[in-house]
Amino acid sequence: MSAMRDASEAGSANSDGEGAAGGEAVPVLLPLPLAGAYHYRPPPDQTVQPGDYVTVPLGPRQVPGVVWDAAAARPSASGRPLRLREIASVSDLPPMPAARRAWLDWMAKYTLSPPGAVLKLALPVPAAFEPEPPVLAYGRGSAPADTVRLTPARRRVLAALEDMPPLFPNELAARAGVGSGVIRAMVPLGLLVAHWLTPGVASALPDPDHAPPTLNAEQAVAAAALREAVEKAAFDVLVLDGVTGSGKTEVYCEMLAAALRTGGQALVLVPEIALTPQLLARFAARFGVAPRAWHSALKGQERRRLWRAVARGQVPLVIGARSALFLPFPQLRAIVVDEEHDTAYKQDDGVAYHGRDMAVARAQFEAAAIALVSATPSLETVANVDRGRYQLLTLPSRFGPAQMPSIDLIDLRADPPPPAEAPGERQFLAPPLRAALAETLAAGEQSLVFLNRRGYAPLVICQSCGYRFECKRCDAWLTEHRRRRRLLCHHCGYEEPTPKACPSCGSVDSLTACGPGVERIAEEISTLLPAARLAIMTADSVRGAEAAGAMTAAIAAGEVDIVIGTQMIAKGHHFPGLTYVAVVDADLGLRGGDPRATERTYQLLRQVAGRAGRAAKPGRVALQTLRPDEPVLQAIASDDREAFIEAELSYRQHAGMPPYGRLAAIIVSMRDQAAGYALTRALAKAIPLSRDPYGEISVLGPVEAPLALLRGWYRWRFLVRATRRAPLQHFVHEWLKLVRIPTNARIGIDVDPHSFL
Repeated sequence: MSAMRDASEAGSANSDGEGAAGGEAVPVLLPLPLAGAYHYRPPPDQTVQPGDYVTVPLGPRQVPGVVWDAAAARPSASGRPLRLREIASVSDLPPMPAARRAWLDWMAKYTLSPPGAVLKLALPVPAAFEPEPPVLAYGRGSAPADTVRLTPARRRVLAALEDMPPLFPNELAARAGVGSGVIRAMVPLGLLVAHWLTPGVASALPDPDHAPPTLNAEQAVAAAALREAVEKAAFDVLVLDGVTGSGKTEVYCEMLAAALRTGGQALVLVPEIALTPQLLARFAARFGVAPRAWHSALKGQERRRLWRAVARGQVPLVIGARSALFLPFPQLRAIVVDEEHDTAYKQDDGVAYHGRDMAVARAQFEAAAIALVSATPSLETVANVDRGRYQLLTLPSRFGPAQMPSIDLIDLRADPPPPAEAPGERQFLAPPLRAALAETLAAGEQSLVFLNRRGYAPLVICQSCGYRFECKRCDAWLTEHRRRRRLLCHHCGYEEPTPKACPSCGSVDSLTACGPGVERIAEEISTLLPAARLAIMTADSVRGAEAAGAMTAAIAAGEVDIVIGTQMIAKGHHFPGLTYVAVVDADLGLRGGDPRATERTYQLLRQVAGRAGRAAKPGRVALQTLRPDEPVLQAIASDDREAFIEAELSYRQHAGMPPYGRLAAIIVSMRDQAAGYALTRALAKAIPLSRDPYGEISVLGPVEAPLALLRGWYRWRFLVRATRRAPLQHFVHEWLKLVRIPTNARIGIDVDPHSFL
């Protein structure tokens, strides 16, 4: 949340010379970082009600908004009537239900964000308020075919419309293989008739009984519990905890089918857009048609039409990234959070929220059932199961003949990579890993080499003078992307060409790449196994759902021998021919001071290991490490999840960390370093510990953030730690009221932080 408020907006709705005094005051919440609703007059001869989508004047602009509940704000604190401007228009969309408005209000209070900023998440397509303009389409005319000369092209057009509704010109021309001129010429002849249609996303509806799967006994028990939860039409949280390859998707599809049978809507959340194509194909096989997909890659018109169709209840099943949680479902009956443990569900910018937790809250407000699905559930979810708040469903074994892979640790101290042939170069793959890659390739099977580091190298240094390439806007080194010949900052996006000479000392050919990224590992494998077909799968090389779908399809079809990837490839994918997984640096996630580092490392490595041996052939996994005695790595190698969870929860409880305590991060940011430091000190002096008589809240800091400079902003952090029963949000809210925040400062509040940068 930003402490800045757009002062130019303030008061422009409540007092303006154009409005008349008095009359009914209608509170309208706007998707802006404002603390409450503004008030307007309803249009003449038109009644508006809470939840109506409206367009209102704000200064010189017309902005969208939602008529909010009367208790959201009062027309005038002094009791004097205000001069109100009039609501410009009321949308034809169904109103936002009271339960969803209550959920958004709750979310604003929980995250300590302005209600308008939270509403903006629910109104991502302002153009959706306006009805779609009609578009020309053509259907078959009534002219007898024997009275008009039918050329081959005309016959193809008529054939394309056989048993079809009117088609848009481009679609009809493509189906018939003709030009637009042929179609236009057929209208005056009576062969075609023009229709004006409203575009939409109407298509065949998913059939819950199209192709029900054959489930084993364990799956059938879990599926029955999920169906029952939906049929109760009440809030319920179920945790589907199944090992990788146990058929969790097939099981939760039965939950979706139950929602569809009731005439309701269902939502599936996934952490990565790369997971969408494979899931769409699996859902299409199960339900006869693919669900609609919602993600950032959708174009403007697609987003507008899909948003409106969801609001009208015309789209029963949606799959999407975390932003899909805010779609306007009027009949939401089931939510699935796939890979619920994944950190991609956490949004850190703007309104800081966790998609999984807000999904549980939405299900509660809307009396829907929700399933949290994972092979490595988060410790928060495990604790909620232990407290009896969530119902646990388990799938302890893989489906069919597939078995869990064997996992070995490669001790790099005993088995270091061989020396490179070229002076100054390094290699990063140990001999056992190299041999396993060669064996797998010779057997005609696939391998996955995992390194959670994009680019070629994380640091470029001059051997002559020691110069290091830094981001101009962040406290971060620039990562070399050799294929693009660029140096990139992975925090703010800054980039510059890779120079031939050192900008500090001018030395030529003195720049050295330090450490490996996936591109460097691909280069080493290419030299080792020149006949292997390689593919790199990262956020840099695979952009958008379409590219991700093409890449995963190629891997599944056996067109790739070795995949080198980051966490994008680590979760949810099913590649039947992949039998060997190698992790280049299993220690990477354990570095730094992140209190969740151990849990994240366990989850990520278990997930990536789960890509191996998912079909009939057995799988093998190797983890390269300099710390083979680390308890988390020993737990993974011995497949002792319970021991890991018990040890980690014991540490968390002793330290008062989540899930046994609560945290809130306060991030102070200013472009002026001295002013930012002064503001940070003022906040430190104002900490109201006297308002915590039982000592259940403590404040750590302030300290410079690990990324002390980010995108040109200097940053300091406080960490507020509280017991579960302490009023954390109230404490933070009251504290920040004690200090005047300059308009050129940003105060970020992150309740339940997952990132500590």
